[in-house]
Amino acid sequence: MAKNTLDQKMQQIVSLCRRRAFIFQSSEIYGGLNGCWDYGPLGVELKRNIKAAWWRDMVTERQDIEGVDCSILMNPKVWEASGHASSFTDPMVDCMQCRGRFRADHIVKNQCPTCGTKDKFTEVRLFNLMFKTYVGALEDSSSQTYLRPETAQGIFVNFDNVVNTCRVKVPFGIAQIGKAFRNEINPRNFTFRSREFEQMEMEFFVKPDLEEANKWFEYWKQERYQWYLKYGIKQERLHLRPHEENELAHYAAGCADIEYDFPFGRAELEGIANRTDYDLKRHSEVSGKDLKYFDAEAKTHYVPYVIEPSAGADRATLAFLVDAYEEEPENERTVLRFHPAIAPIKVAVFPLVNKEGMPELAEKLTKTLKKKWHSFYDDKGAIGRRYRRQDEVGTPFCLTVDGETMKSNTVTVRQRDSMAQERVAVDQVVGYLEKQLTGI
Repeated sequence: MAKNTLDQKMQQIVSLCRRRAFIFQSSEIYGGLNGCWDYGPLGVELKRNIKAAWWRDMVTERQDIEGVDCSILMNPKVWEASGHASSFTDPMVDCMQCRGRFRADHIVKNQCPTCGTKDKFTEVRLFNLMFKTYVGALEDSSSQTYLRPETAQGIFVNFDNVVNTCRVKVPFGIAQIGKAFRNEINPRNFTFRSREFEQMEMEFFVKPDLEEANKWFEYWKQERYQWYLKYGIKQERLHLRPHEENELAHYAAGCADIEYDFPFGRAELEGIANRTDYDLKRHSEVSGKDLKYFDAEAKTHYVPYVIEPSAGADRATLAFLVDAYEEEPENERTVLRFHPAIAPIKVAVFPLVNKEGMPELAEKLTKTLKKKWHSFYDDKGAIGRRYRRQDEVGTPFCLTVDGETMKSNTVTVRQRDSMAQERVAVDQVVGYLEKQLTGI
């Protein structure tokens, strides 16, 4: 696909997100704030459904993973131990022509990405990505802390708490969904790279044996890759890329990225890493707390290795939006082909006309459906236009109360993808949708 076409597709998706209440610029009425976004009524439902699917598959339906929800603010020594306080930096340069600020490693052929000027940059300087803040009444070094740049460290510092209270046995995992913050030099590509974002992370603790760790590393690479396919990402756009030796963090024995072909290029959705025993050992050293695990079967103490699948909830939401987006000129519609599990609205209900008892029956049916699924009532405009509005936001099913309903007590059920219609008895609608929306 040509670059102009890809750019146009991204612009169309951004426009749809704004027009149909998926995503807005944060504090838009004041001119916005770069790198920050608000999720509207449909966007928050989409993102919540994606997080719920992740939590269900990673925690609820498994016997070997527990969940936590850790504080955003932590003792600053956490970030000293993890290395973030000293080395969580990006190389930064400024263009002396347009005064734009960029990551030095993103400059191509020494040309400014904004104004095109060549060879006019300041010296490279390191820029710490953590947001500083203060706890308490005084604003000095004694009260300084940070907004967390990742959720993983909250899991590591609670390792001992979970082991001692939940009777877990290695191998086991601890999962968390939560906000993280990075003072990105150059936020870009809509919600892909933001200053405030949400992570879906899990730390899986295994015996400190390279063969055992590699077995679980391979397992989680495949498990996480298949997860995106399960919820509708097209396989030809999804890639599992192993890191080269020179890409690995100093503590990692292996790493792979799950990447997606966005309109702006191939980019990371999720990373899966073998972090070895680095994190628990560092926190043991700095805190003085022994974080060894006692293996009752082997009758020995050891610091486990960690396999970490780390996904971005915002990036996943954007990928599912991009992947679902299709234009069908032949049908005069734009459609979001969401998997039913993540669709913001599961079913819409329409009265064909606002008379003959149809609105009352449609509203009653909507109230019944709302007890199980996010449902929407719409009585405005021609029926074809109402269908198109729901197609554009990805609603899998529309129910129409019409003249035949008043005679036979059946409604017209219309499917989003095929646009096929069939009649279903009113008292069988819930059962019909349950079969169609399996597992939701």
